[in-house]
Amino acid sequence: MAFRAGSSAWLTLICLGVYIVYMGDLPKGDVSISSLHMGMLQDVVPRAASDVLVYSYRRSFNGFAARLTVDEANKMRGKEEVVSVFLSQKKQLHTTRSWEFMGFNKKMKRSIIESDIIVGMLDTGIWPESESFNDTGYGSIPNKWKGSCQNLANFTCNNKIIGARYYLTDGEAGPGDFLSPRDAEGHGTHTSSTAAGRFVSQASLYGIAKGTARGGVPSARIAVYKICWYDGCSDEGILAAFDDAIADGVDIISLSVGSFSPLDYFEDSIAIGAFHAMKYGILTSNSAGNGGPVPASVTNLSPWSLSVAASTIDRKFVAKVKLGNGQIFEGASINIFDPKGKTYPFIYGGDAPNATLGPSASQFSRYCFPGALNSTQVKGKIVFCEYFTDYEGVMEAGAAGAVFQDLGYKDYQFSYPLPLSTVNVNDGRMILNYLNTTENPTATILRTTQDNNQFAPFVVTFSSRGPNPITADILKPDLTAPGVDILAAWSEAASISDAEGDTQTAKFNIISGTSMSCPHASGAAAYVKSFHPTWSPAAIRSALMTTAMPMTSKNNVDAEFAYEQLITGNSSSCSDDTNGAVWDLNYPSFALSSTPGTSITRVFHRTVTNVGPAVSTYNAVVNAPPGIVIQVQPSVLSFEYVGQTQNFVVTVAAELGNSIISGSLIWDDGVRKVKSPIAAYGSILQ
Repeated sequence: MAFRAGSSAWLTLICLGVYIVYMGDLPKGDVSISSLHMGMLQDVVPRAASDVLVYSYRRSFNGFAARLTVDEANKMRGKEEVVSVFLSQKKQLHTTRSWEFMGFNKKMKRSIIESDIIVGMLDTGIWPESESFNDTGYGSIPNKWKGSCQNLANFTCNNKIIGARYYLTDGEAGPGDFLSPRDAEGHGTHTSSTAAGRFVSQASLYGIAKGTARGGVPSARIAVYKICWYDGCSDEGILAAFDDAIADGVDIISLSVGSFSPLDYFEDSIAIGAFHAMKYGILTSNSAGNGGPVPASVTNLSPWSLSVAASTIDRKFVAKVKLGNGQIFEGASINIFDPKGKTYPFIYGGDAPNATLGPSASQFSRYCFPGALNSTQVKGKIVFCEYFTDYEGVMEAGAAGAVFQDLGYKDYQFSYPLPLSTVNVNDGRMILNYLNTTENPTATILRTTQDNNQFAPFVVTFSSRGPNPITADILKPDLTAPGVDILAAWSEAASISDAEGDTQTAKFNIISGTSMSCPHASGAAAYVKSFHPTWSPAAIRSALMTTAMPMTSKNNVDAEFAYEQLITGNSSSCSDDTNGAVWDLNYPSFALSSTPGTSITRVFHRTVTNVGPAVSTYNAVVNAPPGIVIQVQPSVLSFEYVGQTQNFVVTVAAELGNSIISGSLIWDDGVRKVKSPIAAYGSILQ
């Protein structure tokens, strides 16, 4: 069919978008959800409802996705049974030693029912042939599992990967991807093995970070829901995956995906899906986002999910640069290339300009911009570039490697398709001086080695920060976990660096992001669930938050805006009496905010449940720095049996300035310490 510019048909076509129509819980009684959705569409659109319906959410919650015009979406908003209508958008991926660093060592006690735990991974799919997902020794699939496996020509499930689905609206998989749950990108394989991969000895990236790779719950099962493709992760696909995962019977949902900016809860597919997962007893673990260190950049922040920041572990990777005069500089990158003793001619990018760019060409070539270098002068040599732009300029010029002077943050590293290292400004000056004073300069970029990170743990710069931009009186992120330079399984269809022209592949890869910290928290949550299968999502989240290791403010200047706690090694619920006040949500943390320069007093009501020894007494220990007063009533909680609940009230008074005041409340029985952060701040969002 042809369309003319200006015709009504053309205008209708260009205004169509996929909208999510969210309707809350499933209706009670014998109701055909599909017929309900089709009828609503037919009331609004002049076309056949079947032609515009994309997904019908009818297994775990009520709603649908449909191709509508703006006017049709507005009409749908006016229907009484509709909670919200929003345009579907594309969300992004928040892209070994880490478990030991968290205190989850190989000999840690395991539940006898760990193999009955099912972790639902919403991501880019999975590489089923990875040794991390070998099902040797696994028993039959748990009886509670109600999911399925889309067994296609290139994908088969097993007793480790017990379910796999994929969600693609337009049917176009994109270049190099698979129209199946198979992972072509690597991200989903990495997160799945971090959360629940089995033990794999001698795992490494070309010998780097060699050790035993494993997940938090190595015996648990994995259910895969492929929601992300080359162009992102659609809202309609995310909700369809939640709808299935909840009904399939997963125990934990792990989702290392988020939006560019925070959204209202019921215009956010992840918040909506996590809400209904919570109602079915399933905790959703979310990556906080990679928008840091900007304040209020956290994007996954619903009160009913677990929001995870990213922090370092006690190792770092260095790629040393050795000059022809014997000087060695400690640079940074994940360089898999072994020079095997060979040295290369070394040239300054500013001395090899592409003359076709005119008289100021050297101003571009000094920074090694794409197209700025003279390939004849650069080919086969290592190039020094004064500022880190990208590898593409030196790659296209045929360079043997590159040394970049980097002014940015160096608390996480990347892989590249050629030997490359980044050095700080001072070292860069000395290297440039060597180039300018040596007749035939040479250099070698050594293969990456591992070193100790004495400042760990600290929240990495890219990790999104609070305060919570939607609900300021709920602290987010909830906690932090390892997310920097994490080794885990990888798709053999993906290159190591994800760079154009990179043909290097590997069974394991090292990458960073809150995408990597999220599955650490997911694995920890699944571990708790394996010992306490009846605990609610709030109870599991509370257990993680209140038993986590407090981080020092010495290396974490953003304090609770960057983290609450670091996961190492309680129940929360809402009642009719406290419903409505944000600060009276039975949340493990306490936050109060107002305009800077004002005084504020807030009263928090909390209920705790005894999950420790039957007879126990806990004393309140308060940490209140200058500027904040904290009172707890009663100051002693005594329990006589497991499952007994007690109430307490925390009153916090603070003089608010432009910075955060960090305090804490610890319930201590002499053996166990249950910790809750208390933060007061003048809101930057006022």
